[in-house]
Amino acid sequence: MTKVKHPPRHKARELVLQSLYAMDCGSAEPEESFEQLSDEMSLSERHQDFASQLFALCRENIQWADGEISRLAKNWNLERINYIDRNILRMAMIELQYMPDAPYKVVINEAIELAKTFSTRESSSFVNGILDSFSKTLSH
Repeated sequence: MTKVKHPPRHKARELVLQSLYAMDCGSAEPEESFEQLSDEMSLSERHQDFASQLFALCRENIQWADGEISRLAKNWNLERINYIDRNILRMAMIELQYMPDAPYKVVINEAIELAKTFSTRESSSFVNGILDSFSKTLSH
């Protein structure tokens, strides 16, 4: 089986997702986890800056994102959504809302790919549905 080579921005999003997950699990201080994982990823300066900015925005806007997830995930209590899926949704919504340089279809596709890699088989459909509904509320 061939290993898929992901573009650098995908690796940057993986870094942010792993850092958010570590933050949720309380395994270390958020900045410490981010730095440690950053060292392991060895991203270019440009992609490291993107990851740092996205991680900071996620930390600042996590409550807003959780409100959006709760609003859109009908019949799902936020705490019932697993940590990985919840963080993928947070990260994608925050990127769509606060970092409009990436086309929304790219951000949603990246989130689906992260769900396929790091979560359950059903997660990619769930993430796609929530983000599709969310993207319709944005002005493109």
